[in-house]
Amino acid sequence: MSEGHAAGNGARLRSARQARAFSQLQLASMAGVSRQAVSAVESGISDPQLRVALALASALGMTVEELFGSQDAVVPVTATPAAPLGGQGARVTLAPMADGYVAFPLRAATAGRSGFLPAGGLVTANSREEGRPSTSVRPIGPPRPTLVAAGCDPALPLLEVPLGLLDPPVAFTWWPCSSQEALQLAADGLVHVAGTHLRGPGSDYNITPAGGLLPDGGEIIGFCSWREGLLLRPELADQTSGIKDVAGSGLRLVNREPGAEARSLLDRELTAAGIQPSQLPGYNTQATGHLHVAAAIAAGLADAGIASEPAALAYGLAFIPLASEHFDLVIPATHSSAREVQGLLKVLSSTWLIDQIANLPGYDPARCGEQLGTLRPLPSSA
Repeated sequence: MSEGHAAGNGARLRSARQARAFSQLQLASMAGVSRQAVSAVESGISDPQLRVALALASALGMTVEELFGSQDAVVPVTATPAAPLGGQGARVTLAPMADGYVAFPLRAATAGRSGFLPAGGLVTANSREEGRPSTSVRPIGPPRPTLVAAGCDPALPLLEVPLGLLDPPVAFTWWPCSSQEALQLAADGLVHVAGTHLRGPGSDYNITPAGGLLPDGGEIIGFCSWREGLLLRPELADQTSGIKDVAGSGLRLVNREPGAEARSLLDRELTAAGIQPSQLPGYNTQATGHLHVAAAIAAGLADAGIASEPAALAYGLAFIPLASEHFDLVIPATHSSAREVQGLLKVLSSTWLIDQIANLPGYDPARCGEQLGTLRPLPSSA
């Protein structure tokens, strides 16, 4: 078999195992083979012998052709829609139900989580130590190794599934915030990774803005790319071509918080058009993410706003592109050897994650996992 064929087999086996939440050891035990055999196939080192292929496919509830054949061998299943799903290519959740499958749409408010998340602890007291805030927290259950990420891209929570399938697993928590706030949290040592899309001088992206904040330096790893622009209620698309029309028509704006690249993009557009912020109703509003901007417009609370194209597509809004954005992951050098960060670097190249990002309308995962630059430590002030 060719090296490329072995790599493809390994990717399909890994995806099938992760989709069922099995560790390599669990799958090996169910199939009656060694964990080393599973690892060798997944890493693309070798193709499985027929006996091993049959055993792995049986343990995963698949045929050998489905598991180790071409991608075309994946057979569609018949599912009952719980709500209108949309046309061909629409993203859905798919789950076994009784003797069949049920599918739910992944768009608008259902594209992200809107329920309560589990808590890790309860605050018991607040104080200050050496001039810094300090909080006493009573854990709800033993604290687990957890990758802590900050940033505005709503695709970041996709990391939770592959991180949870590592052996041993790593939990995930996300603080949604502007790129500038994410970098500041990283500089303060409060997150393992900061997701950013900030323009530097010339064609520089993220390197200069991040390099000026991290005292010990760090690494910049690619995650995804998408376009950013003006979101509009669909009925306004024919009469609006840009920010001048928004201001001239008195349309209500929903803005992002200070430190967000979307807000900076809006300010650049206003300056280029000679428009004062006071001329835009709603300029001083502050939504805390791309999906929040889209949700406010879809709900009729605003007419326009600056956000990502994927957010516009998720809510069925009109979109006028203004910039191409690179959303990268900034890892401070102080955390680079941490188990949580090493787990992140492993899953960034997983087929499951890249497929999920690629199938989000408006996203490009071509840079996912690519090392884009090294940030040097800042000169000592001593």
